Amino acid sequence: MATEMTGSGGLRHHGDAEVRDDGAALVDLAVNVRTGTPPRWLRERLAASLESLAAYPDDRAARRAVARRHGLEPDRVLLTAGAAEAFVLLARGLDVSRPVVVHPQFTEPEAALRDAGHRVRRVLLTEADGFRLDPASVPADADLVVVGNPTNPTSVLHPAATLAALAAPGRTVVVDEAFMDTVPGETESLASLASLASLASLAGPLPGRVVVLRSLTKTWGLAGLRIGYLLSDPDTVSLLAARQPLWPVSSPALVAAEVCSTPAALAEAEEVAHRTAADRAYLLARLAEFDGLRPARAVAASSFVLVRHPAAATLRERLRELGFAVRRGDTFPGLGPPWLRLAVRDRETTDALVDALTRAGVPRAVPRQAPSVGAASVGAAATSGEQQAAAHHEQRETAAQQVRGA
Repeated sequence: MATEMTGSGGLRHHGDAEVRDDGAALVDLAVNVRTGTPPRWLRERLAASLESLAAYPDDRAARRAVARRHGLEPDRVLLTAGAAEAFVLLARGLDVSRPVVVHPQFTEPEAALRDAGHRVRRVLLTEADGFRLDPASVPADADLVVVGNPTNPTSVLHPAATLAALAAPGRTVVVDEAFMDTVPGETESLASLASLASLASLAGPLPGRVVVLRSLTKTWGLAGLRIGYLLSDPDTVSLLAARQPLWPVSSPALVAAEVCSTPAALAEAEEVAHRTAADRAYLLARLAEFDGLRPARAVAASSFVLVRHPAAATLRERLRELGFAVRRGDTFPGLGPPWLRLAVRDRETTDALVDALTRAGVPRAVPRQAPSVGAASVGAAATSGEQQAAAHHEQRETAAQQVRGA
């Protein structure tokens, strides 16, 4: 069921608010940017780019690099000042009148649509369904549908076939893949030409228009640089590019887009994604030691997890006193006061968080016994990953059947 909303008030709270001012010294579990970034090689390339600041930015090399990375032609790539700029371009540049945003998800797409004067309808996913999307829940008359994959804050990875089932004549489907590079193999991405061709083969060419958004912020630690990109058909790219000011992306940001699209950078990102998956399994295993604090009943696939506690606001403030910043969940449409979002960090940080939760008075369900960081823990992570993969495979098969039957 879709609900209609107007006005953007309340949608502009983001995780960085938790670590500003007096929060700057806290252990950051509120912002989903990988710690220890940017890596040294990237910092060096960015520093070297400062030598060319006297010249106006030239985005051709960066567009070619991003296009190669996804198996596309450069005319299907639009570089933007972060994915947030792309949301504004879409809201102001597309001729749509019945937009729908699938929630809970990153709130900026809806805020941009409302600021542009649109009346936005929401499709609210629920924990009872594992925060999984049923394409039939989207109103048939929607001419714009926005969905995250994997979705912030639920960490759910929707099957690509489910998203393909949203495609319809006269409809634009926007998939926010800002966290897709946190998923090993980037499974279920719609970014590459190969992915779209595979989906089209299920039921012929996809109708309507598909737009995919990407960000370099999360894996590479470039939130302050503002660099992202949009992938779509050449006509859509040209339409949205005409809405940008001259030189919208700085020269250092263009260098980042180029070098982060190289085979070496992609291999590093893949290694990080696998490490994140193991660290996520460890975090979930340790959270299971508590009573009253539990992860969402959903298959987590990204660099953060959604958790529930009956007194989440009080717990969040207590954790701040103990040196940890976590993201409140009640500002995400479809959630509410009991929810918090935790960034996945290394095992040492997770162990420190567990100690803080104990000191905060969260009762334990079992006697404290930290999981081994050796082979046993790796095996547990692998088992958890296999279980999640099996559940996700079932979702993919169901979605593929829906597309074939459409």
